[in-house]
Amino acid sequence: MSTRKPRILVALSGGVDSSVAALLLLQRGYAVEALFMKNWDDDDRDGICAAAADLASAKDVAEELEIPLHKASFAQHYRERVFARFLEEHRAGRTPNPDILCNSEIKFGVFLEHAGRLGFSQVATGHYARVRRGPQASSLLRGLDPGKDQSYFLHAVSSAALARSELPVGGMVKREVRRLAAEAGLATATRPDSTGICFIGERHFRAFLERYLPREAGPMVTPDGEVVGQHQGLPFYTLGQRHGLGIGGRAGDCGAAWYVAGKRREGNELVVVQGDGHPLLLSDMLRAHSPVWVQQPPRIAERLQAKTRYRQPDQDCRVLAVTPGLLELAFARPQRAVTPGQSVVLYRGEECLGGAVIDRAWRHQHEHPLASGGAR
Repeated sequence: MSTRKPRILVALSGGVDSSVAALLLLQRGYAVEALFMKNWDDDDRDGICAAAADLASAKDVAEELEIPLHKASFAQHYRERVFARFLEEHRAGRTPNPDILCNSEIKFGVFLEHAGRLGFSQVATGHYARVRRGPQASSLLRGLDPGKDQSYFLHAVSSAALARSELPVGGMVKREVRRLAAEAGLATATRPDSTGICFIGERHFRAFLERYLPREAGPMVTPDGEVVGQHQGLPFYTLGQRHGLGIGGRAGDCGAAWYVAGKRREGNELVVVQGDGHPLLLSDMLRAHSPVWVQQPPRIAERLQAKTRYRQPDQDCRVLAVTPGLLELAFARPQRAVTPGQSVVLYRGEECLGGAVIDRAWRHQHEHPLASGGAR
């Protein structure tokens, strides 16, 4: 009988989660090797992405675990498949989520293909989600730690890709992951979690976008058209945004804070309203395009749970329509600042079914005047 260990390639980022993923696989008897993928070129003069520090951390972990470390640059793929679409969406007045594309296109796409060329049939990452193997296909489940669950970002990963993937920390809570790293003497045990989008890092978001998109200033207006300020360019704002508007107190106003409620591209106008609960910030219906499902799409009239942004508590909804190119939902309660370009992700209990990219949102029984969020 063969005692050969199964081989697996771990995406080692230099953080604690992927480090413990590699550790757990070693403990389970896998023949583990690691790969550090570079998805963004530090050609931006300031090196905010800190790829060099991440690589040094990954090298330390590989040495401590005594596993081989491969390196690969997927930066060109990232620019073509993720970053180009990120800019395209912002130009159109929408607010995309590049982390979702990065997972489906790069981490469970290009990386899987590269692993195959290296002779690996299985890969692993440090994502907080779980894979359930089925007789016909694999399904995606929420991570056990509700504060770290990343199934929202993985909803567009195919069942076929999940079948070749292991997510070892998905059944753990974060404090347990750090405890295991400390007990194993891994240098990443106390390394802070990475935050934000890699290619933006700690930079000011608007300053970064201005490198790639022109600044086209225009009026900030109330829904009635009254000019109350100036914006620096529609791509630099998102629905529900409060900070950075620069609108001071005005005679006769109610004194409440101002929020972005929509974009009128035809007049280059940013529509703003006062009050966190303003009706123009609320909607209970949405339409989304380009749905992707881990296995099968949901059923018409099925009652499910949904998230229109990461870390949002589950929202009860009902499926109104689902086709290969469209998804329509009705929510049990009004949702705040449902944003075109973001993804709505559906759940049936602990199972993540998939999702779609939000086109527009409106209130039931009447057309929301800013439903498209500026995509018109």
